[in-house]
Amino acid sequence: MPGVSEEDEIRAAALRWVAMVTRDGQVPVTRAQLAGDFVWRGRRFPLVDRGRGIRRPAGWMSALSIVTAVAKSGGVRPYDDAIGPDGLHRYKLRRDVHGRAENEGLRNAMVAQVPLLWFYGEAPGVFQAIFPVFLVKEEPLLDQFVLAPTTEAPGLVGDTPIEGVLRRYLVAETRRRLHQPLFAGQVMMAYRTACAVCSLRHRELLDAAHIVPDVEADGLAVVSNGLALCKIHHAAYDSHILGIRPDLVVEIRHDLLAEIDGPMLRHGLQEHHGHSLMRVPERLADRPDPDRLERRYARFRAA
Repeated sequence: MPGVSEEDEIRAAALRWVAMVTRDGQVPVTRAQLAGDFVWRGRRFPLVDRGRGIRRPAGWMSALSIVTAVAKSGGVRPYDDAIGPDGLHRYKLRRDVHGRAENEGLRNAMVAQVPLLWFYGEAPGVFQAIFPVFLVKEEPLLDQFVLAPTTEAPGLVGDTPIEGVLRRYLVAETRRRLHQPLFAGQVMMAYRTACAVCSLRHRELLDAAHIVPDVEADGLAVVSNGLALCKIHHAAYDSHILGIRPDLVVEIRHDLLAEIDGPMLRHGLQEHHGHSLMRVPERLADRPDPDRLERRYARFRAA
């Protein structure tokens, strides 16, 4: 196409490929896939670099992807990428002298406002794909960039009443779009990619459900506010057909227990009544928060 560079074409093709492989970010992707499976015009084109968090292909003005890795030892991540006071994620620059070219690639991506692929580590060599993301601001004193899933930076909106409402909306929307895939990946890792109620292990049939909904003040995107649920049990949980007590015992709404229907109702719902969850996280800190479960269970009882 006229005016479109090869860099732009490859970037667009890479975004489409990652969307296909990860089912729009719902399924994790491995480092081996990212390094070897994407092909451009008959040749392998790595989307990540070995041992580097920033991928700026040779000859490119801007970076293509960024990686937030998990340490193999299970310790802290190599770079402490975190969430800022505005609720947006930060990405750290490389601190060594050999990282100048990669850091400049990030600055060029910010100036040109080109989309990046962000691969956030769930486990060593396994990533949740978050895309597209944009660099909307540099914080040089902290050696980091501000990430947002849109070229509109919420902090740059004006101060009129209408613009204030717009700013709050943009902040909420960027938080949701960035936090949700990270939350999903962390919940799946904690529950070892299995439904808490029935232990179904097919990732494409699983959701990360909030105990307290994310539209509420306490509905934080943290693992202790999450449950890995298959799509049937997620829908049943959200519609108050299925409840989970603070002691992690499942209850099914009374009227459904007396209903006679097919095997899905019998095996999928009725037979779980009164039984404990089949899958809970190993780490105590990742297990469902009893206070949040109590509040959600009260709503189930009221319904």
